[in-house]
Amino acid sequence: MRELNISEIIPVVKNLCIEANYYVNEDLLERLKEAFNQEESSVGKEILSQIIENDILAGKLKLPMCQDTGVAVFFIELGQDVHIVGGNFYDAINEGVRQGYIEGYLRKSLVSDPVIERKNTKDNTPAVIHTIIVPGDKIKIDFAPKGGGSENMSEVKMMTAADGIEGVKRFVVDKVKRSGGNPCPPVIVGVGIGGDFEQCAILAKRALFKPLNEKNPDPKWASVEDELLSRINNLGIGPMGLGGRITALAVKIMTYPCHIASMPVAVNIQCHAARHKSAII
Repeated sequence: MRELNISEIIPVVKNLCIEANYYVNEDLLERLKEAFNQEESSVGKEILSQIIENDILAGKLKLPMCQDTGVAVFFIELGQDVHIVGGNFYDAINEGVRQGYIEGYLRKSLVSDPVIERKNTKDNTPAVIHTIIVPGDKIKIDFAPKGGGSENMSEVKMMTAADGIEGVKRFVVDKVKRSGGNPCPPVIVGVGIGGDFEQCAILAKRALFKPLNEKNPDPKWASVEDELLSRINNLGIGPMGLGGRITALAVKIMTYPCHIASMPVAVNIQCHAARHKSAII
């Protein structure tokens, strides 16, 4: 059994919050450059050029690449042989978020009451934390600041087996079409299929962490991802919704077994500022 003090967790989380907002991942930058070469619209090409320049400058100047620094979302793989000491694990995650968002000059976007009072918590806590227990004595922390504009365009639909794969495809494409320019395209489309009502939504969010330059390991789902990307990029929405070829950079699908009477499907849309970072403690 390995003992891990929360004092070792807090600075890691703080740095993840800052780095994810300042530094673009290489796979995203490469995909944006490919999209620039593929874009047919002159306006679209100019927008993509500005997005690429903005992302590079954010890292050089150590400034957030987008003013919406989002809800702090964590996917945690907690090794079953780790014994956390010195305090509460979730408190440590939230303290890291508090420090990161304050010291990194990141916008604080959380309100404590979602409906009536809506007062800002002033430190971007509490975070949204998904934890699974895995073998081993390490903790893997995946972090993403999820902006409100793209999150608002997400949707869950409780479909049935009779809808089939064509029904799933129609739902995904229609969801992107109805979203238009609201989620700041070019987007990444996370799709979760299976599980139950909440599990498919978590799958869709988790899918957004997948590397953009990697194919789905299951050939049948890799084919569906390719077809969906093609259909979405034929919608004509284009960069920032101003028309063009490139509406989406990628479609990523994750699946899970489900009940015989159900076929839940979720779409979680990510804007072009697809920020996420990981660390292992």
